[in-house]
Amino acid sequence: MKVILNVDIKSLGEEGDVKNVARGYYRNYLHPRNMAVLYTPETAAIFEGRRAEIEARKAQKRKDAAGVKERLESLALEVSLPSGPNGKLYGAVTAPMVVDLLQKEGFTVERKRVEIPGVTIKSVGTYHVTVKLYESATADVKISVKAQTDERSAAADKKASPSVEPHAADAVSEEAPSATDDSVAGSTDAVAGEQAE
Repeated sequence: MKVILNVDIKSLGEEGDVKNVARGYYRNYLHPRNMAVLYTPETAAIFEGRRAEIEARKAQKRKDAAGVKERLESLALEVSLPSGPNGKLYGAVTAPMVVDLLQKEGFTVERKRVEIPGVTIKSVGTYHVTVKLYESATADVKISVKAQTDERSAAADKKASPSVEPHAADAVSEEAPSATDDSVAGSTDAVAGEQAE
């Protein structure tokens, strides 16, 4: 059935567009939310009267998208993840991760609008991620993936192979026998005393 869209719908079209949709989709989703009206000569005339207003809104959205594109392309995102010695990541940089990084920079972007070459990034390096904006406008965002330098793992390595100073080792070895000799001497005296009785 033919409908005229009241608002922009990402998967369908923009405000004022005439589209063919399934009857159930219109009845159960579009109409209850006032997102579309049935196409009739009367509704078509109403939308033609609003055409200049609709075009002005579209022009403003294009202008906003151009501004966002400039700001996004000036960004240099950086992410650190654990990786192996050959630079292969133990995890991967995904679209939701990029969305989170953009959100920290003040940009609200939907996950499905982020395109990563090869779906995910699995090794250290510099990459370019595409963010879809309004209509056919896209922004090319630079993301630098680095190997994570974890101080805790370095500290754990030091604990696993401690370097003992020679003087400290001598002190430990000297103390240990003297404690053992005393206990042995004490137990020998006790045995000798029992035999004398």
